[in-house]
Amino acid sequence: MLPTPKKVTVVAGSGEGDHKLTAFDNALLAAGIGNLNLIKVSSILPPDCEVVEKLDIPPGSLTPTAYGTIASDVKGDRIAAAVAVGFSDRDYGTIMEFSGHCTQKEAEQAVRAMVEEAFRRRGMALREVRVAAAEMVVGDRPGAVVAAAVLWY
Repeated sequence: MLPTPKKVTVVAGSGEGDHKLTAFDNALLAAGIGNLNLIKVSSILPPDCEVVEKLDIPPGSLTPTAYGTIASDVKGDRIAAAVAVGFSDRDYGTIMEFSGHCTQKEAEQAVRAMVEEAFRRRGMALREVRVAAAEMVVGDRPGAVVAAAVLWY
């Protein structure tokens, strides 16, 4: 069994590239997580996770991350991604991510609503929500956005 992460950092970024994959890579770099090996995880924030604003993780580290992303090569396409982390007073929390053809505000509203629903479903009191989001309109080159909750040790 892997150790339980004790830190969480919430980030978002956007980027362009010659290809959709390199646009995604540039969005990861803009978010500050482009040099990590992300392991996609689902929706639970471990108990007692401390919010840390700045990542301090060695490049190449296997890093549990809940993230939403979208890439497009359609000029004029508006894309957005958001992630929300919900904190309880004394227990675990939830993480929700969203991406789509919408505004940043719409993506933020979607993830907030999902965190609120997750807490209601679990019968837990929601103390705080942290959100990170990114939006862009695709230009002449492919573009991508990413929003992530990075769990680390």
